Formats: sequence, C-alpha cells, structure tokens
Amino acid sequence: MPSAPPAERRSENPGERPSDRLNASSLAALPAAVAQPAYDRGDLEIGIVHLGVGAFQRAHQAAYTDALLEREFGPWGIAGVSLRSPDTRDALEPQDGLYTMAVHDAGGERLRVIGCLLELLVAHEDPDAVLERMTRPSVRIVTLTVTEKGYCHDPATGALNEGHPDIRHDLDNPGRPRTAIGFLAEALARRRAAGLAPFTVLSCDNLPGNGDTVARILRRFADLRDPAFGAWVADAVACPNSMVDRIVPATTEADRARVSEALGSRDAWPVVTEPFTQWVVEDRFPAGRPAWETVGVELVADVHPYETMKLRLLNGSHSTIAYLGYLAGYETVSDTMADRDFATLVRNLMDQETGPTLHMPPGADLEQYKNALITRFRNPALRHRTWQIAMDGTQKLPQRLLNPIRDRLAADLPIGRLALAVAAWMRYVAGTDEKGQPIDVRDPLAPRLAEIAAATAGDPGRLATALFGLTAVFGEDLPRDPRFTGPVVAALHRLFAEGARAAVAATA
Repeated sequence: MPSAPPAERRSENPGERPSDRLNASSLAALPAAVAQPAYDRGDLEIGIVHLGVGAFQRAHQAAYTDALLEREFGPWGIAGVSLRSPDTRDALEPQDGLYTMAVHDAGGERLRVIGCLLELLVAHEDPDAVLERMTRPSVRIVTLTVTEKGYCHDPATGALNEGHPDIRHDLDNPGRPRTAIGFLAEALARRRAAGLAPFTVLSCDNLPGNGDTVARILRRFADLRDPAFGAWVADAVACPNSMVDRIVPATTEADRARVSEALGSRDAWPVVTEPFTQWVVEDRFPAGRPAWETVGVELVADVHPYETMKLRLLNGSHSTIAYLGYLAGYETVSDTMADRDFATLVRNLMDQETGPTLHMPPGADLEQYKNALITRFRNPALRHRTWQIAMDGTQKLPQRLLNPIRDRLAADLPIGRLALAVAAWMRYVAGTDEKGQPIDVRDPLAPRLAEIAAATAGDPGRLATALFGLTAVFGEDLPRDPRFTGPVVAALHRLFAEGARAAVAATA
C-alpha cells in the first residue's frame, strides 16, 4: 500500500483508533464466520489496473480475482483508479484496501473480506501516478467499468466523439489525461516507447460488444494522436469482449452498520450483492491472464451469443415482470414472482418463446441459466423495484422483446407472451395505473408518450396504433405485420378491460 495519506483524509471519525477499523492489523480478530484472504497480500504484485473502481468492480471482477488467489497465487494484485470521486480511496486507504463483500439472499448474509485491491488512486489528483502504474512491466491487463458515458462516444454509431471537450483536452495534453481513453492511449504510448508489450484492455461495462467499442474508439483516438501509433494500437492491443452480470445495489448506512457489527470493526465501504454472478470473457490475452476459469469465469471464443442470451432471457423477462408487475400493484421483482401465475408466465416465456430464438455454442447450459434466473428473480433481499426496471422502455424494448419477436415471426411461430409484454409497456406508458393513479413514466421519449396517451384517451386500439408509429422503437416492419399488431392489440384490450393479473393468468 502507499504511504499514509494526509491526516485530513484519515479523520473520517475523529477519535477513531486504528484497531476500531477493518484493516490488515485487525484481520486476526475477525469472527471465524467471516472469510478472509488466506494468501499473503504482502507478496502480491500489481498485475491489473482497474479504471473506474466502484461497487460493481469490487463485487465482481475483484471478487473473482480474490477467489483465484486462494487457489493459485500469482502476480494479480489490483490497483484501483477512481476517475472522478475520491470517495472509494478515502474510505479504503485507512483499511489497507480491504473491504467486505456481503452476499445476501433469503437465507441470510455471508461475509468475505476481499484482499486483492492493493492500491487506490484518484486520476485527477495525480495522473502521473496512474500512468506510472499502467506502464509497469508487471501490468498485463487494464480493466474498465467507466459506464457508457466514460467512453466519450456516440452511442448511435459507436464512434469516438471527437468534439467531446475532454477528448479534445486529452489530445492536446496527452501527459495529463482526463478520460479513460486518454489514460489508455498515453500509457500504451509510453509502453511502446519503452519497448514493453502492450497490456490487454478488458472492458467490463454492461454494453453489448464492449471490447469492440473500446477497440474502435481507442484506435481512432490513437490515430488522431499519430497515424503510426494508431496503426500499432490496431495491430498490437487486444480488446476482448466480455459479458458481466451481478446485481450490486448502492451501499446504505444500514449496510455499513450491519456489516461492521458482524465484523466487530468498522468497514466504511462494504459492498452488498446477490449470490448469482456471471462473467463471460473472450479468451484473447496476448500478455497473459489469471486462470479465472478455475473460479467460474467462462472463457469463450465469442461473447455475442451470451450477450443475446442475457438480453432475451434476463432482460426480456425483467421488462415483462416490470410492466405487468407494476400494473398488478407489485413493488418489486420478488413480490411479482411470488405470484404463481406471474412465475409461470416468466418461465414459459423463457422456455417456449425467447429461449428457442437463441443459438448457443456447445457446452452452454441454458437450463441451468434459466433456473438461476428464476432463483434471482425470487430473491427478496434485492428489493429490485418494478418501477425502476420499467424506465427507458423505448430504448430497452427493441433488443429485449422486439428482436425475439422478429425471429419468431420469421419462423412463423406464436408470440402470445411476448405480445402481452409489449402490450403491458403500452398500458404502462398510457400514464395511469389500474386504480387511476398517475404513473411516473421515465423515458427519453416521455413527452411524446404523454402526448400520445392524452390524444388517445385510454382507447386501446388508438393507443396501440399511435405507439406503433414510433419507428425508432418498432421500426417499419412490425407495425405492418398483422401477426404482430393483432396479438399486441388483443392483449392491450385485455389489460384495459380485465387488468394485469387476469391477463397474466389467461396467458401464462
């Protein structure tokens, strides 16, 4: 760990003694029920730099790496870099980088102290320190969770936003970058100049084709700096795609208090998560990688079938639960799935409609995945709100529901459950629930949706016809196909006339 930070960063709780805080010296006093690192952290070397260290990374990539180090010790310590807020550094430096991962389900909570996070940096405070870590010969991989905005690209085209002010700054000031792309490019340029092999860039953001995205924008950025450098990046730097999945809610004060009480020492920055976790990664690591496959990571040749699987089975089911569950008066996913008819509908949706549209490689276990999803959906510890999942439906429906509908129509197969899910979205964006109360519709097209709802005044046929006119959502093809419009309009009539619970019971 780095030398002790200034006193003002340590004085989070005035009067707190080091022995009161989770840190390296307090590990021996932890209760036996709390799992902790069994490897020697002092012998670890930094082999991974992570840009965008936050709760998800600490409950996902770091957790996998920590589990690996229990089995096969190697140079895979992690340096975590915050690109914006110093909060994670300020909370974890006094804890020697240690924090608790609390895995929470209906059966209770299991605690593990994670030890592979060795160093914490804040990029804007000391960009030189970040670049120095990224150019160490020991570093083989740089991972990212910087959210979609952090890629400074145009989501519609996937291209680098060359006019973005931070991108312009990083092109003009390569030694003091602000963006993840700027840090990657400068570190790679320094490694190239020093004759060091490039690291692998592994995006772990929840974006389809995340590796392809970072490769495209990084290569363009490098080309803008220098065409020869851009050609080297395109030829030498691997950017494998990955698919990540784990629900990690924001840590609350109640979480901190509960975990700290269980530890017998204060943890200022635990993470709370679910038992389910998945990480599928394309196996392209020229500089080497941890043996993540020994701890459950799926190393594959092509991630794209798994992304489609997640979109259609997990996300498509989530949207179906969200709209129908909200209309039925259920606040959370687990509340909705406690209703037998809803649980039957969701399982049949996966088994009979969305699942058959998938084309998975040999060895992929769809039955196990679907069973795991049902267990997740029923987990009452997550409190995943139907209203929250229902947000931004105009952006989510095409990939989650409409593309599998297209595949089924192409095979001349029925779409009854998918049509009910689409109709539930239409009923939801009409703006009032089944008790006549207003719905807070959050969507990029919310003003247009409100106009349509007002103009159609609760008439299901008119509402559906008007919404079909949103070509950005439905395209030109589906609104012209009666095999699509007929079942959706019929389901929407039923939702208005009988309500969501009756419609689900009749369709399940």
